[in-house]
Amino acid sequence: MAARLERVRNGLADNKSKLMLFLAVLGPGIITAAADNDASGITTYSLAGAKTGYALLWMLILITFSLGVTQEIGARIGLVTGKGLGGLIREKFGLKLTSFAMLTMLVANLGTTIAEFAGVAAAMEIFGISKYIAVPVAATLVFLVVLKWGYDRIRKVFLISALVYIVYIISGTLAHPNWSAAARGMMVPSFKLSKEYLIAFIATIGTTITPWGQFFIQSYAVDKRMSIRELNYARADVYFGAFLTDFIAYFIIIACAATIWALGRSINDAKDAALALRPLAGNFASTLFAFGLVNASLLGASILPLSSAYATCEAFGWEAGIDHKLEEAPQFYGIYSFFIVVAALITLIPGAPLVKMMFTASAVNGVLLPIILIYVMKIANDQEIMGDYTNGRAFNTIAWGTIIFIIAVTIALLAAMTLGLA
Repeated sequence: MAARLERVRNGLADNKSKLMLFLAVLGPGIITAAADNDASGITTYSLAGAKTGYALLWMLILITFSLGVTQEIGARIGLVTGKGLGGLIREKFGLKLTSFAMLTMLVANLGTTIAEFAGVAAAMEIFGISKYIAVPVAATLVFLVVLKWGYDRIRKVFLISALVYIVYIISGTLAHPNWSAAARGMMVPSFKLSKEYLIAFIATIGTTITPWGQFFIQSYAVDKRMSIRELNYARADVYFGAFLTDFIAYFIIIACAATIWALGRSINDAKDAALALRPLAGNFASTLFAFGLVNASLLGASILPLSSAYATCEAFGWEAGIDHKLEEAPQFYGIYSFFIVVAALITLIPGAPLVKMMFTASAVNGVLLPIILIYVMKIANDQEIMGDYTNGRAFNTIAWGTIIFIIAVTIALLAAMTLGLA
């Protein structure tokens, strides 16, 4: 009996130590995946639900697998090499191809960072606060948080922000969706060769599996000083983050499908979606939706410039990391500041087409994503770099399938635009 109790105690102690190790590793996967549901993401999901109803829900299952696999590959590369993606691209492909990869990422990132501040502006206007107050305050806040706080404190803030997304689960439930139609939309694939459907289709992919996400997950794992011994815990973090991301997306889509689409109304962005929910699902659902948009925008406005700074500095051999002081990593903080300032200023331009910017940013991410993923796949299958941790057959099948699928949808979109399909 005593021996059995001792084994139980040892088992509990072992489980406790495993839990503590997982909690210590927790962060990069969940934060990166949660930040995919940023302002442009919420706008994209809102428009998908408002314009196509439950028809695009089936994509979320495929996207969850693709997001989990691509993020795991990025985290694994970081754990094995201790290097960021930008630096590895430079080492393997040389300066010219590195410059092309960086230009691809920076173009996508700047558009998405503008979308984050546009999200701040739109959400705060719902609460009666002018964008000329909200955007400068938000820009100052996200800059000072990264400049003044170390890695551990910032990680905790990001994790808390990721948990706030639960408001969309509540908001979606309060909208009283047609659950049987939602289940059908999840299980029965649909596809239309129309410009509107294809743009929503590729934007939904591009706002969930992003070019910046591949750089950020790897850099963040390196900055966290994780080792390959923690790979299984990192995988759990990444897979849970992928599930959480698309679980939230599901409720955003059904909230708009159950109300705006069901009644044949139209919206232009996530702000319109929040306002439209007020008479259709109640003030509480509307307020939660708007509050979620503020949170998502601030999280994205912090992470997108960070991703840009990490990747660029790694690619060109400059010091990078949020645990460095300003004088130790001037290029890192300079790029971070540039993205925040420029994006905030563009958002403040009177009459700027913010809605178009937000949705376009997602579509651009989707179009440019295959370029970055091809770099990632070449590195992940290089035995000289990865040793025994190269991709397995299942990972290669899912990742290459994702790349080919996105390219095919992009070609279909170009064909639809050329042919003038509605």
